[in-house]
Amino acid sequence: MSEAAPVNRIALVEDDEDLARSTAQLLKLAGFEVTLFDRAQSALDVLDADWPGVVVTDVRMPGISGIDLFRTLRERDAELPVVLITGHGDVDMAVDMLKSGAWDFLTKPFDPDGLVTVCARAIRARELALENRQLRALAGDEAAPVLLGQSPSIRRLREMIPMLANADIDILIEGETGTGKDLLARLIHRSGKRSRRRFLPLPCAGMDEALITRTFGPASDPAILAVDRGTLYLDDVDRAPPRLQDRLISFVEKRSVESGPNEVPLDFRVIATSLPLEEGEAMPVQPALFYRLAAMRLVLPPLRERREDVSLLFARFAAACAQRLGRNVPPLSNAVRTRLATHDWPGNVRELRNFAELFVMDLVGDPAGADAGGDSVALDGEQASLAERVDAFERGEIVQAVRATGGEIGAAIRALGLPRKTFYYKVAKHGIDLPSLKKGGS
Repeated sequence: MSEAAPVNRIALVEDDEDLARSTAQLLKLAGFEVTLFDRAQSALDVLDADWPGVVVTDVRMPGISGIDLFRTLRERDAELPVVLITGHGDVDMAVDMLKSGAWDFLTKPFDPDGLVTVCARAIRARELALENRQLRALAGDEAAPVLLGQSPSIRRLREMIPMLANADIDILIEGETGTGKDLLARLIHRSGKRSRRRFLPLPCAGMDEALITRTFGPASDPAILAVDRGTLYLDDVDRAPPRLQDRLISFVEKRSVESGPNEVPLDFRVIATSLPLEEGEAMPVQPALFYRLAAMRLVLPPLRERREDVSLLFARFAAACAQRLGRNVPPLSNAVRTRLATHDWPGNVRELRNFAELFVMDLVGDPAGADAGGDSVALDGEQASLAERVDAFERGEIVQAVRATGGEIGAAIRALGLPRKTFYYKVAKHGIDLPSLKKGGS
């Protein structure tokens, strides 16, 4: 996503040289970047639908009037704020222009502070309009890569997919829950020579002794034989029980499996996923297995480390949800925009997708729903600051996860997709009494 130009510019159209100079100086001292035009035609030669700012124009000028300038600009971009500077005799005309969509008007001699205030409000509206426009354009960009993002880390991963797709090396993808490890694994498989063969997922966390034996022999499940010339996807290999890890070490090393009395050779590549290790945490995967799988290690960073990708992902998820539900994507409110820019997204892409869907369904900003423990995210309420509402949301999610897992903290951490240290940090931050909660309290 290209970086948008800063929205802080004012196109000042005024034919009176002295008034133009003093007004420009006033606006510059207020922090605006001013482009001065002495004729409407000069402004029309420059101003287009992507002008990153607002227009302040006198009404009475030689040649093209400020009213005609406004009408022409409105045809180019109905969302471009135009502020009219009028004489007392032009007030009725200016009111008519307000009804036609002009942003505001000031009468001469105008109050300097009033002009600055009007321009500041108009600049803010313009910024939101351009951002909503950019999000709509991004959401409709069908040519965008499936692995979305413009951060350096995501760009690099996209560049590596074609190279890795046809390489006969095993891959370990590390990343927090919700970062898109499964998506990346499937992209690598689909992009290479093995794409016409099976992509066989093996959910390592859910395999008991009976399933391990049935899968790997001595009379192996025929399903494992179907991975020949395809990809074996070891999902959550860091949660594989020791018995499964033992079998995988042999299977990955020998590339064969027992089927009846025979040892059947198989040609496959392995893509495994794992949570990243916390500092000082013991490796959950046996070294003999880890180093067999990690011929190539890829890391999917969390969203908090690639904030420049949040708006693009949000736009795509919102557009997909709107299309599925037959709805329009709502305009981006200040509160939602602030959340996209400041929230840490501990659930990563998965949490952002859920938030986008709530946004499209108009379930964002319902304090009653949030207080009741539902899915709504209270962002627009009057009673608390944004930071307080975000804290309340995080606390509610943690409490709900611990209750849902019957007080099993490890399971709650996995469900939330939080690193262990982050989980306990947030528990302390929000004053959550875990012992009481595990006993059924709050």
